[in-house]
Parts: sequence; structure tokens; C-alpha cells
Amino acid sequence: MRRVRTQPFVVVAAIIEIDGKFLLVQEAWGPIKGLWNTPAGWLDLGENPIEAAAREAKEETGYDFAPDSLLGVYSSVKAENGELKHPIKLAFRGTISGEPASVDGAEITQMKWYLPEEIYAMDRKELRDLDIKNIIRDYLVGKKYPLDLVHHSVFKS
Repeated sequence: MRRVRTQPFVVVAAIIEIDGKFLLVQEAWGPIKGLWNTPAGWLDLGENPIEAAAREAKEETGYDFAPDSLLGVYSSVKAENGELKHPIKLAFRGTISGEPASVDGAEITQMKWYLPEEIYAMDRKELRDLDIKNIIRDYLVGKKYPLDLVHHSVFKS
């Protein structure tokens, strides 16, 4: 699918924490190769955002992710490779089950669990988006909103 970036676009993220550590994935392609990110990706046209977060987590980690709340909505405007980008990120808290994937390297090269302090110490040369630090802070102070805050409707004529 061709992505158009002349307007803001929606990204969904799965925030996965176990025993005080957060799961990050390392990007495998393009100008973001080698950078660490939460399991995340574009919301597909017509897709339910809650289901999209579960899909992205499964694709990038192999885990079944069950969103239980919305952590927050993050808007960040950034210049990247001479292009202005404006993602609106819906970050979901949740639980995982199943087994981690053996990464195929096409999209993700590896997964790693990080302590919050390790994430806070990362810079733009290590983190894909610096808003990840705000997301982790919000998680740690207990921010969460009910999933019924997210309404998804499909209208057919």
C-alpha cells in the first residue's frame, strides 16, 4: 500500500512490560535500520485501532497481544531525511501470551527487554522516536484509559 505523508498519519503501538522491563524491537530497513522502537506500525485503511495494535505486536514479536487499555495519544512532528512527518500514535497497554517469534530480519532484526533507565538514556541514534520516553513515563505513573474510548465504525452504502 502506498503511504502518503502530506497529512498526519496514524500509528498504533503495543506497550509490553513484564517485571519492570519493556519490550523493544530493532528496525531492519531503510533510514530507521538499527533503531529501537515499541512494536508499532501504520493503521491500515478501515482497520480497528485496537485490533491493529494486536496485529502489529504479533507481526513484530510473535506474541499474542491483548490490549486492555489506551495509554495515550501522542502527536509528534519531526523532520526526517528532508521530509516533514506527523504521526499520531495510539499507544495501547496490554498483556502477552504465546511464544516470541524468531525474527526473519525483513522488518525486525531483534527484540530486547529494557529497563526504563536504559530507554531514558537512549538518544536519536538509538531510538526511532523520542516520544517512546514519554510513553514509558506515562505507563509508569499508571496512565490508562478504557478501551471503549476508542470508537470504530464502518459504514457501507
